[in-house]
Amino acid sequence: MSSDKPVGADGGTVATDTDAGTGATDTDGVDTAAGRCTGRFRGRVEAVAGGLFGLLTAVMVLFLLAEWLRGSIGGMSILYDQYLIVGQWLDFWFGTIVFSFGSTWRALAAGLLIGFVAPILGTFLIHQQMALIGETLAHTAFAGVAAGVVVVAFTGWAGSLVFVDLGSQGGLLFVALVVSALGALGLQWLSQHSDSYGDVPIAIVLSGSFAMGTLLISWSRDFAPISIDIEGFLFGSLAIVTTQGARLIALISVLVAVIVVVHFKQFVFITFDEEAARVAGLPVTRYTTLLVVMTAVVVVGAMQILGVILVAAMLVVPAAAASQIGVSFRETVVLAIIFGQISAFIGLVFSVVASLPPGGSIVMIAIGIYVLAIVVSNRSVPTISMH
Repeated sequence: MSSDKPVGADGGTVATDTDAGTGATDTDGVDTAAGRCTGRFRGRVEAVAGGLFGLLTAVMVLFLLAEWLRGSIGGMSILYDQYLIVGQWLDFWFGTIVFSFGSTWRALAAGLLIGFVAPILGTFLIHQQMALIGETLAHTAFAGVAAGVVVVAFTGWAGSLVFVDLGSQGGLLFVALVVSALGALGLQWLSQHSDSYGDVPIAIVLSGSFAMGTLLISWSRDFAPISIDIEGFLFGSLAIVTTQGARLIALISVLVAVIVVVHFKQFVFITFDEEAARVAGLPVTRYTTLLVVMTAVVVVGAMQILGVILVAAMLVVPAAAASQIGVSFRETVVLAIIFGQISAFIGLVFSVVASLPPGGSIVMIAIGIYVLAIVVSNRSVPTISMH
C-alpha cells in the first residue's frame, strides 16, 4: 500500500497533524494512547532541558553585561567578582587554574550563545538543502577579517564606532561582518542570475573568498599596524574571543532570535513549500536573502570559537541530529538548540581543562550526539511535521 505523506525538503516525509501530535500512527490498529503518553514525556524532557540551558545562557549573558558595565555601575562590579569567586571553586573541584579568569567565562558565554543561535538557522538551512552555505560564508568572513587588516592599515581606524569602542580586534570583526553580509548578498545574486548547475556558485564563492583572504593577508604583512592570529581564526581559539567580540556575538544572537521569532511562520512556509509560498504572495526571495544574511553574521561571531574550517558544523550537525528524532519542525528547532548548547558547553569545558582547541572539541561532541540520535531514532528517514 503506497504512502500519501508529502515529501519534506530534506528528502524525508512530512508528518500529518495526527502523527506530529501523538508521535504514533493509526495504521495496523496501533493504540495512539501510548503515542500520546510518549509525546507528553518527550515534551516534558525537552522543556526541562531547554529551561536548564536557557537559564545557563541567561547567566552567561548576565556575565557579559556585568563585565561591560562593571566600570560604571558598582553593583555590576560586585556581580562580576562573584562570577570569579565561583570560578575559583570550579578550579578547586577540577584541579585547574582557568575558571577564575574572566576570559574563560567570556568564552563560555560566547560559546553558549553560538550554540543557541547557530542551530536555529541551521534547521532552516538543512531543510532547504542549503547546508553548504555556512562553509561558504565562513570563508567569506575570513576574507572579511583580511580586509579589516587592510582597512585598519590604510585608514588608521582604531576600532571605534559611534559611541562603541570596538578595539582593534573588534574592528576586524566589524569589517568581517560587513564583508560577509555583502558576500551573502553576492552569493544570492550569483545563484539567481547564473546558469550554473547545483552548488557551482557556492563552490566559486567559497574558493574565491578564501583565495582573496590569503592574498590580502600576505600583501598586508609589511605595512599592517596589527597582526592577527591566522591559526586562531582557521581552527578557533579562546584567546581571540575578546570582550568586544563577545558583545558582538551577544548582539547578533539577540537580533537573529528576534527576527526568527517574528517571522517564524513565514520561514517555515517557505522551507517546506516554496512554490505555495510564492502563490500565497510571500516575498520568498527576500526571506531567503534574509536567512542567508543572518547566517553570514552568525558565522562571523562563531568563527572566533570554532574557526573558519569548523564553523559550518555548528549550523548543520545539531540540526541534523534534531531532525532524526523530532516529530515536528518546532520540536526540531528546540532540540537543535539543546544539542547545540550541550555541544558548546561540554566541548568548551573539555577544551579548557585539557588545553585543546575549542572548535574541534565542540564539533566532536556534536557529532557524537548526532550518531547517538541515529542510534535511538526508530526511523530511517526523518519524518517532520510543518507545525
